[in-house]
Amino acid sequence: MATASDRQDKAPDLSETFLRLWMQHESELRAYVRSCCPKAQEVDDVMQEVSVAALRKFSTLDDHSAFGAWCCLIARYELLSARRRFARDRLVLAEEIVELLADEGAEELPLRQRQLRALDQCINKLPRERRELALAAYGKDTTIRELAKQLERTEGSLYQLLSRIRKELYRCMEKTLPGAES
Repeated sequence: MATASDRQDKAPDLSETFLRLWMQHESELRAYVRSCCPKAQEVDDVMQEVSVAALRKFSTLDDHSAFGAWCCLIARYELLSARRRFARDRLVLAEEIVELLADEGAEELPLRQRQLRALDQCINKLPRERRELALAAYGKDTTIRELAKQLERTEGSLYQLLSRIRKELYRCMEKTLPGAES
Protein backbone atom coordinates (compact mmCIF):
# COMPACT_ATOMS: atom_id res chain seq x y z
CA MET A 1 0.00 0.00 0.00
CA ALA A 2 1.37 3.42 -0.97
CA THR A 3 2.10 5.85 1.79
CA ALA A 4 1.38 9.58 1.61
CA SER A 5 5.04 10.31 0.92
CA ASP A 6 5.05 7.75 -1.92
CA ARG A 7 2.07 9.50 -3.50
CA GLN A 8 3.75 12.89 -3.16
CA ASP A 9 6.93 11.65 -4.87
CA LYS A 10 5.06 10.53 -7.98
CA ALA A 11 4.29 13.07 -10.67
CA PRO A 12 0.55 13.35 -11.25
CA ASP A 13 -0.64 11.45 -14.29
CA LEU A 14 -2.56 13.15 -17.09
CA SER A 15 -5.98 12.08 -15.86
CA GLU A 16 -5.27 13.45 -12.37
CA THR A 17 -3.98 16.72 -13.82
CA PHE A 18 -7.05 16.94 -16.07
CA LEU A 19 -9.39 16.31 -13.16
CA ARG A 20 -7.76 18.98 -11.00
CA LEU A 21 -7.90 21.53 -13.81
CA TRP A 22 -11.49 20.58 -14.65
CA MET A 23 -12.58 21.03 -11.03
CA GLN A 24 -10.81 24.38 -10.90
CA HIS A 25 -12.51 25.72 -14.04
CA GLU A 26 -15.84 23.87 -14.09
CA SER A 27 -17.96 26.61 -12.49
CA GLU A 28 -16.78 29.35 -14.83
CA LEU A 29 -17.12 27.03 -17.83
CA ARG A 30 -20.66 26.13 -16.76
CA ALA A 31 -21.49 29.85 -16.52
CA TYR A 32 -20.09 30.31 -20.02
CA VAL A 33 -22.20 27.46 -21.41
CA ARG A 34 -25.27 28.65 -19.49
CA SER A 35 -24.99 32.05 -21.17
CA CYS A 36 -25.56 30.31 -24.53
CA CYS A 37 -28.19 27.70 -23.58
CA PRO A 38 -31.77 28.53 -22.68
CA LYS A 39 -32.48 25.27 -20.83
CA ALA A 40 -30.73 23.77 -17.81
CA GLN A 41 -30.89 20.26 -19.30
CA GLU A 42 -29.07 21.50 -22.40
CA VAL A 43 -26.38 23.04 -20.19
CA ASP A 44 -25.85 19.67 -18.49
CA ASP A 45 -25.75 17.87 -21.85
CA VAL A 46 -23.24 20.32 -23.32
CA MET A 47 -21.07 20.23 -20.18
CA GLN A 48 -20.96 16.45 -20.37
CA GLU A 49 -19.91 16.57 -24.01
CA VAL A 50 -17.30 19.23 -23.25
CA SER A 51 -15.81 17.17 -20.43
CA VAL A 52 -15.59 14.05 -22.59
CA ALA A 53 -14.07 15.93 -25.55
CA ALA A 54 -11.63 17.80 -23.31
CA LEU A 55 -10.51 14.59 -21.62
CA ARG A 56 -9.96 12.90 -24.97
CA LYS A 57 -7.92 15.84 -26.30
CA PHE A 58 -6.13 16.76 -23.06
CA SER A 59 -2.85 15.13 -24.08
CA THR A 60 -2.62 17.64 -26.95
CA LEU A 61 -2.76 20.67 -24.62
CA ASP A 62 0.80 21.88 -24.07
CA ASP A 63 0.11 24.85 -21.79
CA HIS A 64 -2.02 23.80 -18.83
CA SER A 65 -2.36 27.42 -17.73
CA ALA A 66 -4.57 27.93 -20.81
CA PHE A 67 -6.96 25.13 -19.77
CA GLY A 68 -9.94 27.42 -19.12
CA ALA A 69 -9.74 29.19 -22.47
CA TRP A 70 -9.05 25.87 -24.23
CA CYS A 71 -12.19 24.34 -22.66
CA CYS A 72 -14.18 27.41 -23.72
CA LEU A 73 -13.12 26.77 -27.30
CA ILE A 74 -14.23 23.15 -27.00
CA ALA A 75 -17.48 24.34 -25.43
CA ARG A 76 -18.04 26.71 -28.33
CA TYR A 77 -17.92 23.82 -30.79
CA GLU A 78 -20.10 21.67 -28.55
CA LEU A 79 -22.61 24.53 -28.27
CA LEU A 80 -22.78 24.78 -32.05
CA SER A 81 -23.18 21.02 -32.29
CA ALA A 82 -25.95 21.09 -29.65
CA ARG A 83 -27.63 23.91 -31.52
CA ARG A 84 -27.80 21.70 -34.59
CA ARG A 85 -29.18 18.77 -32.54
CA PHE A 86 -31.88 20.95 -30.98
CA ALA A 87 -32.63 22.84 -34.21
CA ARG A 88 -36.27 21.76 -34.21
CA ASP A 89 -36.79 23.46 -30.86
CA ARG A 90 -38.20 26.94 -31.45
CA LEU A 91 -36.02 28.38 -28.65
CA VAL A 92 -32.78 27.62 -30.46
CA LEU A 93 -30.58 30.64 -31.09
CA ALA A 94 -29.18 31.37 -34.51
CA GLU A 95 -25.65 30.05 -35.04
CA GLU A 96 -24.27 33.61 -35.36
CA ILE A 97 -25.81 34.54 -32.02
CA VAL A 98 -24.33 31.45 -30.34
CA GLU A 99 -20.92 32.37 -31.77
CA LEU A 100 -21.29 35.97 -30.56
CA LEU A 101 -22.30 34.81 -27.07
CA ALA A 102 -19.44 32.31 -27.02
CA ASP A 103 -16.95 35.03 -27.99
CA GLU A 104 -18.29 37.38 -25.31
CA GLY A 105 -18.24 34.60 -22.74
CA ALA A 106 -14.62 33.81 -23.51
CA GLU A 107 -13.70 37.50 -23.18
CA GLU A 108 -15.51 37.73 -19.84
CA LEU A 109 -13.85 34.62 -18.40
CA PRO A 110 -11.08 36.50 -16.50
CA LEU A 111 -13.67 38.87 -15.00
CA ARG A 112 -15.88 35.95 -13.94
CA GLN A 113 -12.86 34.28 -12.32
CA ARG A 114 -12.14 37.46 -10.32
CA GLN A 115 -15.81 37.70 -9.37
CA LEU A 116 -15.90 34.11 -8.13
CA ARG A 117 -12.75 34.63 -6.05
CA ALA A 118 -14.20 37.86 -4.62
CA LEU A 119 -17.48 36.10 -3.84
CA ASP A 120 -15.60 33.35 -2.01
CA GLN A 121 -13.77 36.00 0.03
CA CYS A 122 -17.03 37.81 0.82
CA ILE A 123 -18.77 34.59 1.82
CA ASN A 124 -15.86 33.81 4.15
CA LYS A 125 -16.26 37.24 5.76
CA LEU A 126 -19.85 36.48 6.76
CA PRO A 127 -20.49 35.41 10.34
CA ARG A 128 -20.45 31.62 10.57
CA GLU A 129 -24.25 31.27 10.99
CA ARG A 130 -25.03 33.47 7.97
CA ARG A 131 -22.37 31.78 5.85
CA GLU A 132 -23.71 28.31 6.66
CA LEU A 133 -27.29 29.44 6.02
CA ALA A 134 -26.42 30.95 2.64
CA LEU A 135 -24.45 27.89 1.56
CA ALA A 136 -27.25 25.59 2.68
CA ALA A 137 -29.98 27.66 1.03
CA TYR A 138 -28.24 27.77 -2.33
CA GLY A 139 -26.84 24.27 -2.25
CA LYS A 140 -28.17 21.48 -4.41
CA ASP A 141 -31.10 19.43 -3.18
CA THR A 142 -32.20 22.05 -0.64
CA THR A 143 -35.56 23.76 -0.63
CA ILE A 144 -36.44 26.86 1.35
CA ARG A 145 -39.40 24.99 2.81
CA GLU A 146 -37.15 22.20 4.19
CA LEU A 147 -34.59 24.68 5.47
CA ALA A 148 -37.24 26.83 7.18
CA LYS A 149 -38.64 23.73 8.86
CA GLN A 150 -35.16 22.70 10.07
CA LEU A 151 -34.51 26.17 11.47
CA GLU A 152 -38.02 26.47 12.90
CA ARG A 153 -38.63 29.68 10.95
CA THR A 154 -41.28 30.73 8.49
CA GLU A 155 -40.41 30.63 4.83
CA GLY A 156 -41.07 34.37 4.59
CA SER A 157 -38.63 35.22 7.38
CA LEU A 158 -36.02 32.96 5.79
CA TYR A 159 -36.44 34.69 2.43
CA GLN A 160 -36.02 38.07 4.15
CA LEU A 161 -32.87 36.94 5.94
CA LEU A 162 -31.44 35.53 2.70
CA SER A 163 -32.23 38.82 0.98
CA ARG A 164 -30.24 40.69 3.64
CA ILE A 165 -27.34 38.25 3.23
CA ARG A 166 -27.39 38.72 -0.56
CA LYS A 167 -27.34 42.50 -0.12
CA GLU A 168 -24.43 42.19 2.30
CA LEU A 169 -22.56 40.03 -0.20
CA TYR A 170 -23.36 42.48 -3.00
CA ARG A 171 -21.95 45.41 -0.99
CA CYS A 172 -18.83 43.39 -0.20
CA MET A 173 -18.43 42.51 -3.88
CA GLU A 174 -18.76 46.17 -4.86
CA LYS A 175 -15.96 47.07 -2.43
CA THR A 176 -13.79 44.13 -3.48
CA LEU A 177 -14.22 44.68 -7.24
CA PRO A 178 -14.60 48.42 -7.78
CA GLY A 179 -15.54 49.27 -11.34
CA ALA A 180 -16.25 45.66 -12.33
CA GLU A 181 -19.67 45.12 -13.88
CA SER A 182 -21.57 42.15 -12.54
